[in-house]
Amino acid sequence: MKKIFFTDLDGTLLNKRKIVTPDTKAALDAFVSAGGYFVSCTGRALDSAQMVQKDLGLFYENAFLVGYNGAEIFDCKKKEVVRRTPLTLEQTEIVFRLAKEHGVHVHTYENNEILSSLNGECMDYYRRVIKSPLRLVKDVPSVLKIPPCKCISVELHDHQKQENYRLALKEALGDSVVTLYSNPYYLEIFSPEAGKGSAVTWLCDYLKIPVEYSMAAGDEENDISMIKAAGLGIAMQMPRTP
Repeated sequence: MKKIFFTDLDGTLLNKRKIVTPDTKAALDAFVSAGGYFVSCTGRALDSAQMVQKDLGLFYENAFLVGYNGAEIFDCKKKEVVRRTPLTLEQTEIVFRLAKEHGVHVHTYENNEILSSLNGECMDYYRRVIKSPLRLVKDVPSVLKIPPCKCISVELHDHQKQENYRLALKEALGDSVVTLYSNPYYLEIFSPEAGKGSAVTWLCDYLKIPVEYSMAAGDEENDISMIKAAGLGIAMQMPRTP
């Protein structure tokens, strides 16, 4: 029976220098050579995750890429998106309106671009790793042509302000959106039909692999659903400091 391995990128597959160690790469090569499916499962935009896979030699024949916290699933062999579960345009408008009211940075994505009405410290921090081009517009929801896969709020200094924004989103939108942290500074906002756990169950069904033959590894709150959904879930341990 074929097996499938889902892994988060930052903090899991990639080390602090954003590379895959030689031992990890050798293990992945052996796993895929034996017929296993490899899935990068990340909160990053699809184009950013594709750049990582290309730079690190992870475009295996049996590879898929899950971007935007499960909102898009890309077949690396067919070079096409096989599943997309976005927010609605109405939800996106509320996300940006409440962000303005609470004074927090929020942005979204379209056509491999970051769309934002704000530039500055938060965007600089986000783009230190994410190299997607930035398009600044006065009113993001008004220029969107298709519903976006996710929105993300970035707050570097005042977590309580960001948490107040998250609670306002939950009050306005209820369970029609998911709001969770992918690290202490990033608040992810996406459809409940997406999520990394949904990507695990959907891809297992798509490939006719029993879920008990799946493995998933991650290190943050947005990885929990994936770890729970897989047959074998692996939570990364933070390295000890002297």
